[in-house]
Amino acid sequence: MRKRSIAVGVYCQRKSRYSYSKKSSYLPDLRKLIKRRKMGLKQTIRSLDVFPRTEEHLLQKTQSGALVSVVGLVIMATLFIHELTYYLTTYTVHEMSVDLKRGETLPIHINMTFPSLPCDDAIDLSGKHEVDLDTNIWKLRLNSHGHIIGTKYLSDLVEKQHTTRNHDDKEHHDDSAKKPHKFSFDKDAENMINKVKKALENGEGCRVYGVLDVQRVAGNFHISVHALNIYVAQMIFGGAKHVNVSHMIHDLSFGPKYPGLHNPLDDTVRILRDTSGTFKYYIKIVPTEYRYISKEVLPTNQFSVSEYFSPMNEFDRTWPAVYFLYDLSPITVTIKEECWSFLHFITRLSAVLGGTFALTGMLDRWMYRLIKALTTPSARGAYR
Repeated sequence: MRKRSIAVGVYCQRKSRYSYSKKSSYLPDLRKLIKRRKMGLKQTIRSLDVFPRTEEHLLQKTQSGALVSVVGLVIMATLFIHELTYYLTTYTVHEMSVDLKRGETLPIHINMTFPSLPCDDAIDLSGKHEVDLDTNIWKLRLNSHGHIIGTKYLSDLVEKQHTTRNHDDKEHHDDSAKKPHKFSFDKDAENMINKVKKALENGEGCRVYGVLDVQRVAGNFHISVHALNIYVAQMIFGGAKHVNVSHMIHDLSFGPKYPGLHNPLDDTVRILRDTSGTFKYYIKIVPTEYRYISKEVLPTNQFSVSEYFSPMNEFDRTWPAVYFLYDLSPITVTIKEECWSFLHFITRLSAVLGGTFALTGMLDRWMYRLIKALTTPSARGAYR
């Protein structure tokens, strides 16, 4: 029994040493395998590199390459600034819809000059809607050089006064038809006639500017010598053919201006020489909303216009005037400011700069080959 136990202990000890030595021989092989796999993975990743590096001593720098590089950098810098400016600027988008506004007023901004009509009770502004017309108009007296020599404010009663004058004109006209030789002027009328005649002799003009607030319906307003009755006007001008309604429209708009808006009647000049007549401007107003990029909304109007001039003849019983007849469109235009997205900017910038880089690279290779072909002796001999 003792010998067997000793034999068994020796066997177990040998078996354990054998197993330990076998495991220890497997470890280096496992490490080598892991290392090989890591190296294979790195090599696979390196094989995907489309921008291989070349050693510095293998590169050759030339003067032509430097010139092309400088030109390319200048072009890329210029294109970058252009694309950045394009990205920072806004653009507008136009949309149309049915106009649903009700019960709002229409502001009419007017700024006109009549170089041949004086302001002293000789020029008047009136419209179709006497009740709805809210007048805030100023008249500036101008001398022959166009300098301001006086001002006059037209109150909201201008329409009622104009209506009263028209009523008085009709009564005077009816009375004159019955008693044409019994009409006489009072002292105030004579003073006004002398005052206006003196202003005409001095070459005075009149500038009319201000704002009219009317209802958002079709209508008209006109400027003429309607402030005078027919007999006073006849005494001053000597007939309708001598009323010169030459005018300059500095500004005519139907609301505040937004960026890019150009009113077609701004800076319009109509000068009459040795003739007279009636100007009529037919205006089509389009309601407009301008939405800034800050979400602020500016309600306004834009318009188109067509013009008509009717010369006076000896049979006309009307007096010259400047008419503005307007109508509103049922369609409203919405103009929105928008900006380009950053992704759009990056896409355009990459395309522009990448294309420039590729083009300069091709140009550099062509110039290098051309210069090398011209400077190589063997090439010269071949060409000869």
